Amino acid sequence: MKVTVLGAGLAGCEAALWLANHGVAVALYEQKPAKFSPAHKSENFAELICSNSLKAERPDSASGLLKLEMRAMGSSLLPIAEKVRVAAGGALAVDRDAFAAAVTRKVEETENITLYRQEATTLAPTPDAPVLVATGPLTEGALAEAIAGLTGGHRLSFYDAVAPIVTAESLNYDKVFAASRYGRGEADYLNCPFNKAEYEEFYAALSTAERAPLHDFDGDLTVYEGCMPIEVMAGRGADTMRYGPLRPVGLTDPRTGHRPWANLQLRAENAARTLYNLVGFQTNLKWGEQKRVFSMIPGLENAEFVRYGVMHRNTFLESPAVLTPALCLKEHPDVFFAGQITGFEGYMESAASGLLAARNIYARLSGQVLPPPPATTMCGALVGYITTPTKDFQPMGANMGILPPRHDIRDKRERYAALSALAQADMAAWAAKIQ
Repeated sequence: MKVTVLGAGLAGCEAALWLANHGVAVALYEQKPAKFSPAHKSENFAELICSNSLKAERPDSASGLLKLEMRAMGSSLLPIAEKVRVAAGGALAVDRDAFAAAVTRKVEETENITLYRQEATTLAPTPDAPVLVATGPLTEGALAEAIAGLTGGHRLSFYDAVAPIVTAESLNYDKVFAASRYGRGEADYLNCPFNKAEYEEFYAALSTAERAPLHDFDGDLTVYEGCMPIEVMAGRGADTMRYGPLRPVGLTDPRTGHRPWANLQLRAENAARTLYNLVGFQTNLKWGEQKRVFSMIPGLENAEFVRYGVMHRNTFLESPAVLTPALCLKEHPDVFFAGQITGFEGYMESAASGLLAARNIYARLSGQVLPPPPATTMCGALVGYITTPTKDFQPMGANMGILPPRHDIRDKRERYAALSALAQADMAAWAAKIQ
């Protein structure tokens, strides 16, 4: 049995490792370092771009449940993430460089995987050697055209943004304080508290700051809601940020003894905690404007920016029109897709889709029939979402709202716990269909 996997991101690596460990000969193509996308900088695989957080771990949270389902399916990336984690309260965050390096080593050392460090430009699947496309939301050029040729041009585009990173030593610790919301877990976040006057001054500056031009776009700008630039959010109203990334709930400013008017959280970017990213501050402001405006944030007056925010184009399939629940094309069943190009939005969601695609490919090659994961599972709900026709299809990440509702349990925490317990049991049964 053999398969070609295009792309060594989270989805491609998860799929390649699972298939190789099940005796499938994998030809894995990765264009780096011969070619880099506008957002990628490292030669290593599974490079994390927007954030180093893999989100919550609580079993009664959507992200925590997704991780449990991935473990049941045999994830190779989650154990690696655990080894290179950095403190982030109740979330699983990683040292992104250490994570990418460890994943790369794992792939390179795994039998049955042959690496090709070159750009893939064509699709040549056969029933005996299917192709898995996991090239991510920045797929372009000849490969994008090849995909369009198979899908009838059913593609959509939007823009995605990345948050800046600052050095820990440049922060003003007379203003910045360590705390997690509501005192949960360790005080893993650094907080930058605004009073009302500071916030209003910052909002005014942000609202009029100059944005960087988007040279590679030739149509109306569509921004994905889950990774919205902070300046776009500010344009929706003076208090919008205070109910979003600058929400102050669950925090007390030790200088005043009261809740801040607004609050920016900083999350450790590496294990040594020498770098911090501005949580929720994805942006497309010009770099000089980022330095000017973001230095108005209390505690960042003298911040050293080691990476400024950038904005890049994302492309994804109109999956409801072209994909089956097995994650293969309806008209070309030997071509499978995984990752953000399908509309699975998020790091762990992308990796999970790689596991799902791998299992479907293995079932096809071994002559088995594998039904989709139950709709009661987070993976099954996500598959259902991206393959069910909808008027305005947009990427979707894990959330409890896509699971079948439970109206018999009024308490939200208890309801989520019950949904999680059912999902875990159903996923364990489904995963056991292919070992």
